[in-house]
Amino acid sequence: MADSTSGTPKPSSSVKLVLLGEAAVGKSSLVLRFVNNDFQENKEPTIGAAFLTQKCNLPSRTIKFEIWDTAGQERFASLAPMYYRNAQSALVVYDLTKPTSLIKAKHWVAELQRQASPGIIIALVGNKLDLTNEAGEESRNDDGEEEDDNEGDSRKISTAEARSYADEEGLLFFETSAKLGTNVTEVFTAIANAIPETSLKGARGPGASAAAARTEESRVNLAGPRDGATKDACAC
Repeated sequence: MADSTSGTPKPSSSVKLVLLGEAAVGKSSLVLRFVNNDFQENKEPTIGAAFLTQKCNLPSRTIKFEIWDTAGQERFASLAPMYYRNAQSALVVYDLTKPTSLIKAKHWVAELQRQASPGIIIALVGNKLDLTNEAGEESRNDDGEEEDDNEGDSRKISTAEARSYADEEGLLFFETSAKLGTNVTEVFTAIANAIPETSLKGARGPGASAAAARTEESRVNLAGPRDGATKDACAC
């Protein structure tokens, strides 16, 4: 659609994005927050994978994310290559309160670096920031109280540890809360900005977009009915 202020259409590109990570780290909740600005406290586990789309409007272009949210259960791990094949970007998610989830995230990063498309943009995302003191301090900013209170802080993975690993591997790094919406939009915006123009101009592989379109109708929808799953408005 043309930009009415400039009189010229803004370039639009589709970007395939895959989410990987251990079960119950909040992958589906991050996608649901980004696509529908919603959070479901008791989310059913993803079976196989779910497919959603969302647009992100940048100053110079519009990115349409084609998002594949993969199941985290080990029995579905062998299916992952089918979903990250031809992906231009990936969110590898871990749970800030569960050290083993970072170990699994590192496994996924290594696999993507070995087998995914060259130049894939990978973001390492530590989710469930709402269970740490940082979220509590944000909620008390206006009062300026209880900065040193460690009660109720469930964090088990330090920011420094994860950031150091992300820097070593050349990854984007964010800590998020799907529940509160903290940094969720920022993750996808950072990925959209990091995708090279050359990657956007080239095809992602024979039949990739057509296959995604055919599969969309038969995949599990995170938000229920198809009516609300895809939005034209940008969440970024």
